[in-house]
Order: sequence, then structure tokens, then C-alpha cells
Amino acid sequence: MLKLGITGMSPGNAHPYSWSAIINGYFDAEEICRIGYPAVAQYLEANKNTLGIPDAKITQVWAQDEEIARSIAHTTQIDNVCRNIEDMIGQVDAVFLSRDDAENHVAMAKPFIDAGIPIFIDKPIALTHEDLEYFAAANADGKLIMSCSSMRYANECMVIKQESASMGEILLVMAVGKKDWNKYGVHLLEAVSAILDDPAPVTVRHIGESGKDIVYVTFENGVQAVFHLFMDISPTFQVSVFGRNGWRMADIKNSYSMFRDNIIEFIRSVRDGKSRLPFKTTEQIIRVIIGANESLKHDGKKMNLI
Repeated sequence: MLKLGITGMSPGNAHPYSWSAIINGYFDAEEICRIGYPAVAQYLEANKNTLGIPDAKITQVWAQDEEIARSIAHTTQIDNVCRNIEDMIGQVDAVFLSRDDAENHVAMAKPFIDAGIPIFIDKPIALTHEDLEYFAAANADGKLIMSCSSMRYANECMVIKQESASMGEILLVMAVGKKDWNKYGVHLLEAVSAILDDPAPVTVRHIGESGKDIVYVTFENGVQAVFHLFMDISPTFQVSVFGRNGWRMADIKNSYSMFRDNIIEFIRSVRDGKSRLPFKTTEQIIRVIIGANESLKHDGKKMNLI
């Protein structure tokens, strides 16, 4: 049995609840609704027949507020609530750092990285060059670090990927999502990158404004992509891919499926002793996020990424 730890939680991010439920195979829908996430309870209920990951269990939970940790533990049948994040060390085989506040990721991940404990870090892993370089150095030193948006594993995107040959040469991608660039741009970047087989991004320009983010990216294979993240539009994540001979659109809605596949990929990585997602891929995507922010500060200047 693989013993796993999980940390929680940052504002607006219910992953400690949903991911623990997916792994442990149990959830308290009433409690999840009480804390303000009825949509999570709904997709867990709809998929309850496939809940639970064989030979793996979240056994330890920590949160910055013990009341939150106890709620997560009760809701998903986690046996142990840790008073300090370091208390997990020696008790678990791997850890999910399931918070999307990137500014805290280095401090929270460091104890586990120093102890050689494999870690999955919620997206985005970093928002500064300094933090990204810390994780890159740890990865180069042999530490097992995995980080991505689960949208990389969205079924809707995989359908486009398997049909890409019929579209001919891919020339243009347009991606649209709700909320902010720093936390949600990574979703669309992961989805597009996965569809295109992770080409290196070459340049990035932010040609919008804060809250109405429009980011233009060119890739080494010649594909051009435009990402739109608007705070006030109707909730959506859509990716349209255009080739010489045809086009496809992914309307990404199945959160449960992509979360489960992401979790499985990390657990397989832990068992293999090596991340199944190369850190270089994560690094490329985060450099786009950082580069777009730098471009916005410089009035839409084109930023070179390689």
C-alpha cells in the first residue's frame, strides 16, 4: 500500500477534498457542499463507481488551519491530521502539495524535497524565475518532482490529438478560458502543449490587459497559438485547433476524469521512481506564464523564451 500525504488548502482550490476522495474512494457530499463546493460533490457523486485508487491511500493531511485539515480528513476518511507539515516525513511514500498559491510552493515543498520524498506540486509550480530554477535544480539532482495542470490529461483534448493526422499540418490554435492568467493560463497551456506533443515555445507576447489576458505564443514547429483568459466571461475552457485539411474543438468539461488520470500518472511515477512527465515540459510551460507577465509589464513586448 502506497501511503500518501496531502496538504490543503489555498482559497478557491478544492483539490485537497476532491483528490483525496478520488484516491481514498470515499467522500462526504454534505460537508463538501457546506464549505462551498457543490460542483465537486456533484462530479464525485456522478463517478462514485470509479472512486478509489488500488493499493494507494491518503493517510496524512496537513493544512494551515487545523479545522480545515480535520474537515478534509473527515470528508475523505484520512486517518491522521498533522499539526506541522514536516510531521508527514517518515510517514508517507509521496506527497501531494495541493495548493495553487505558487508564492508558497518552495517553502512548503522544500522539507519533502530535502528528505527525498516524491512530490506532486499543484499548478502553477512557480511564478518567478528564481522559484522555477530552485525546482529545476532539485529535479536535476534526482528528486522526483511532478507538476502540471490536469487539463493535460483531459479526454476532450486526447480526442483531438488522436484525430490530428486527419487535419493535416496544424497552423493555428485558439484557446479560451475564464479567470486569471497566473492560475488558469496554465490549464490551457497544458492542454495545447499536450495536443501538439509538447513543442518548445519560442516567443510570447501579452497583447491584452490584466483581467482580460490575451497571450500570443509561437512554437518551434511553427504553430501559432492565442490564449484568452477573461475574468468576467461565462465559465468555459475551450481549445480550437486548425489545420490545412480540417479543424477540431475541445469543450473541456470532464474534471473528474482528468483529475483521476493525473493522480494515476503521479502514482505510477512514484512506483517507477521517475516522473512520467519530464520536468523540461513543465519548465517550458511555466516560462511562458512568466514571459507573458514580463511582456505585459513592457507594453506587449515580444519575449524570447529560448
